[in-house]
Amino acid sequence: MSAFHIRPYTAADGDWVVARHGELYARTEGFDDSFGALVRQIIDAFNARPDPDLSRGWIGWRGAQRQGCVFVVPETPGTAKLRLFLVEPESRGTGLAQSLLDHAIGFARETGHSRMRLWTHESFAAAGRIYHRNGFRIVKSTPSRSFGQDVVDQIWARDL
Repeated sequence: MSAFHIRPYTAADGDWVVARHGELYARTEGFDDSFGALVRQIIDAFNARPDPDLSRGWIGWRGAQRQGCVFVVPETPGTAKLRLFLVEPESRGTGLAQSLLDHAIGFARETGHSRMRLWTHESFAAAGRIYHRNGFRIVKSTPSRSFGQDVVDQIWARDL
């Protein structure tokens, strides 16, 4: 496999982020179109963010192909929120996920946050493994119905 590189997110990446989240999670989790709509709302809010110095996104590339993304936004004073972390199936196991996560955690620290949180679903086992390896712990787990599926929402957090 060829090496990947990571560059800052630009608004031109937004449609790819929305499309890939919608397509991958429809295929792997059976999520309906409401998931893509949520990702669109998150991207639109990110693009219109009032303080870009406290929010950042990155896109992982291999050659001319986008292969992953991650975003960090302020959640509350002192707490950063990890958002829209995705790695294409063909790039899993290459170190791209860890590199994207390192960018996100480093940025959160650099911007003065002392804690990081994220929301995910229990069924995303691979993501849970990387979160756990990087010091995140589940702080809340709640069964719910989202995106046309019965899911278990999880909130993970770690100190920075």
